[in-house]
Amino acid sequence: MLGTLILLWVGFWLLLFLFRTRRPKNFPPGPWPVPIFGNLLQLNLANPIKDLGKLSERYGKVFSLYFGERPAVVLNGLQAMKEAMVIRAVDFAGRPLGMMVTHLGDGKGIVMADYSPSWKEHRRFALMTLRNFGLGKKSLEDRILEEISYVTTLLERSDGKSINPQILFHKAASNIICSILFGNRYEHDDEFLQRLLKIFREITTMVNGPWTMLYDTLPFLKYFQLPFKKTFENMEILKKIAADQIAQHKSTQVPEEPRDFIDCYLDEMEKRGEGFSLFNESQLIILCVELHIAGTDTISNTLLTAYLYLTTHPDVQARCQQEIDAVLGDRAHASFEDRHKMPYVQAMIHEVQRMANIIPLSVFHRTTKDTQLMGYNIPKGTLIIQNLTSVLYEESQWKFPHDFNPSNFLNEQGEFVKPEAFMPFSAGPRMCLGEGLARMELFLFLVTLLRRFQFVWPEDAGLPDYTPVFGVTVSPKPYSMGVRLRCLQTE
Repeated sequence: MLGTLILLWVGFWLLLFLFRTRRPKNFPPGPWPVPIFGNLLQLNLANPIKDLGKLSERYGKVFSLYFGERPAVVLNGLQAMKEAMVIRAVDFAGRPLGMMVTHLGDGKGIVMADYSPSWKEHRRFALMTLRNFGLGKKSLEDRILEEISYVTTLLERSDGKSINPQILFHKAASNIICSILFGNRYEHDDEFLQRLLKIFREITTMVNGPWTMLYDTLPFLKYFQLPFKKTFENMEILKKIAADQIAQHKSTQVPEEPRDFIDCYLDEMEKRGEGFSLFNESQLIILCVELHIAGTDTISNTLLTAYLYLTTHPDVQARCQQEIDAVLGDRAHASFEDRHKMPYVQAMIHEVQRMANIIPLSVFHRTTKDTQLMGYNIPKGTLIIQNLTSVLYEESQWKFPHDFNPSNFLNEQGEFVKPEAFMPFSAGPRMCLGEGLARMELFLFLVTLLRRFQFVWPEDAGLPDYTPVFGVTVSPKPYSMGVRLRCLQTE
């Protein structure tokens, strides 16, 4: 009798699963899901990019997957990406609900907040604040150059030696965000800065790992004491740090004289008043955490990719240095405006971003209404995954799709051009908030350091391995690089 009841119970849930995972009419094709797990077992969770590429070859540029009972549509190639993220932008502008990354931020902030009036207001405020960043006496460019000066000093001590640049660039990127958000920076051996980076590393490692996949696929697991609980504990620590910073700012703030991002937000809260304002301290806490995590990993991993390719392509490095020397002459430091006079350096930086492919699956979207894409019907609430790898390496869009070659961004006259398929920050209204900051950081870091140093691949390092380490953000495998002071000859 008991055996019969168990069989009936299992049969009922299998039938329920099959019913709930039936593809809607004219839904994109895809592999058939299995009970409970959907298509999760058909993907390499350590790095699903190759699997998604193979599925695209079989099912087309737009295909479907299931994560448990949750339907998802994967976009591949420039045409599909443009139609969804630009032409039908609002239809695809939502964020997924009921996933770990959503729960971590409580639905607040900008990065993981759903498409809503609050999201629109906060994105507009953040963009305006970063764009007009004349906070206190320091501009955004000043804050970046200040941190670069500390990095330069550290590298000068390593002249003639080999170093592992990974921690160096992570600390520098985090410090720049600290300066923007909190108005101060930390010495590279400071315990607080090291603690922050450790927490960031633990969160990003877990969010990309198999436990998070299981959390998102099997929602009932969130009630158990499993490893992903540590991620929520770390998030609470970061929220406490942000809350403490906000409290300190409130006690020392001078209205209308902002020193940093927090002061700007507090001023905005004051202008809007209490009551039904969308601006409040709980939103500010999540904003600080989001911007800090996002602005640290993306920049540092892009810089690591840049120096991996520059050390192993000395001809590219030499040509960049020649252009930098010619433009800067005997000036003390570069300005972001100098980029317009450095087409080859611009091409190199964009090619680094293309090859780095830092966020290969972008940030997941969700449809806000029933819509269409490439002739298919996509119901409201469908999870949308952008395979940016398929665009950044699309063979029909690039002269050298699989090779590191700045010529991908140069025309026949040697002028810098940006192909339509260059979208490492995604596209449309939800493209990366920090694009402007990232462009400025990358340019100033690379120009300043290339002007002062030559970077070489160590003779005893063996052959370089360009295979990336997949994660929330992709990073190169750890490597060492030789540092040599350059003998500058200015006219």
